[in-house]
Amino acid sequence: MSGAVQPGYAPPSRPDQQAPGQQAPDPRRQRRLVAVTVVWAVLLAGLTWWSVRHDPPTVKEQRSLSQAGPVVDRAIGELTAAVGTAGVPALLPDRLERGCRVTPLDDGVSLERGVEVATGDDDVREVLRRVADRLPPQWRAGVSTFDGEPLLRADAGDFVAVEGRSGGPGRVLLTADTGCRPAGDGYRAPAADAAAESAALARALGRWGGPTGTVQVLTAPCPGGGTARTARGEATVAADQPLAAAFGTGAAPVVDSADRYARPGEPAVLAERVDGRVRVAVTSPCRA
Repeated sequence: MSGAVQPGYAPPSRPDQQAPGQQAPDPRRQRRLVAVTVVWAVLLAGLTWWSVRHDPPTVKEQRSLSQAGPVVDRAIGELTAAVGTAGVPALLPDRLERGCRVTPLDDGVSLERGVEVATGDDDVREVLRRVADRLPPQWRAGVSTFDGEPLLRADAGDFVAVEGRSGGPGRVLLTADTGCRPAGDGYRAPAADAAAESAALARALGRWGGPTGTVQVLTAPCPGGGTARTARGEATVAADQPLAAAFGTGAAPVVDSADRYARPGEPAVLAERVDGRVRVAVTSPCRA
């Protein structure tokens, strides 16, 4: 191919050459664009820093377990207060489950705390409805049907879900659950003195030779101040030993059978015979 230029066509320019009719770039304008870009990047970084430290989280994945744990604790206190005369409540040990997925790349942890309620009423829906009616209005508690069974659902705030359902004959289970979220600083269960409950538990278990295993003390803050407290333990019991005899006199029991005993009061007591042992919970619940 010859280097001759055909008439009517401009010769091609090299990359370092300015095309015919094209203005040379203005160095001052380029510097202004660079400066604007740098300022915008700094401003965006500053706004991000401020948002992370001051704006409230908007999704569950932004709230750590250490932030959600106290919400769960307060919800458990509310639930014990909401039980009222519907049954005899007792705090359950918390359940921490690790290894769930916050995102496809990030592991998380979930916390569930619960309250078991012994009731002499076989109408679980009515018990759940009475509990729902006593919960804070902002929780929007209601009772529906799921898989043919009554289910209480409520929102305790900060993406903490509250549920209530049947836990078997004469038993209702109320729970507060964080769902999977970042661990943060982890969960620390609230601590409180449960001397009266522990002493009552020791007296009851002493009737059967004393506790076998560790005695657990569980607490939760009450909505009006104070704490709900449960002391839990178990002992070996012969099949012919009645449960009621270990608890002396008091209020009329809600349940009194060969294998289960539940009585309201200060404190309330709940006992259940399982595989040759009796599990006992002594509780001072929150009061509405």
